[in-house]
Order: sequence, then structure tokens, then C-alpha cells
Amino acid sequence: MAHRAFYPEVSVQKWLIALFITVLIAGVLLPRLAALMRFGRLPGDLRFKWRGREYYFPFATGLLLSLAATLILRML
Repeated sequence: MAHRAFYPEVSVQKWLIALFITVLIAGVLLPRLAALMRFGRLPGDLRFKWRGREYYFPFATGLLLSLAATLILRML
């Protein structure tokens, strides 16, 4: 029986690729979902302007999306 070597850099590369794809998909889909639904404008999402810049902290939207992802992954 041959011993299979463990290459940690390969698993790190796979995780980085998966993270990149997830961020890319989220970047494309979330603005469209925000236009169709109330994502990004839920109570608990903070948006304010300070010194000419707009800052946005989507706490409630992040919590809701995390809950939905958890439920979907548990069903698989």
C-alpha cells in the first residue's frame, strides 16, 4: 500500500479559489437581489455618511444570509 503524501499548500489553494469564486458570485448577485428584495435595507443594516464618504455595515442582511446558507447546507 503506497503512502500518500500530504500537501497542505494544495488544500490552501483550493480554499482560496473557493473563496474567490464565492466572493465573485456574491458581488454579482447581491446588488441584483438588493434591487429585487429588501436585502441591504433591513432594520439592523447601518448606513451613514461621514466626511464625504458613505459607510455601510449590513449586520442584519449578513445574519439573514448566514442563516439561509446554514439551513441550505444542513439540508444537503
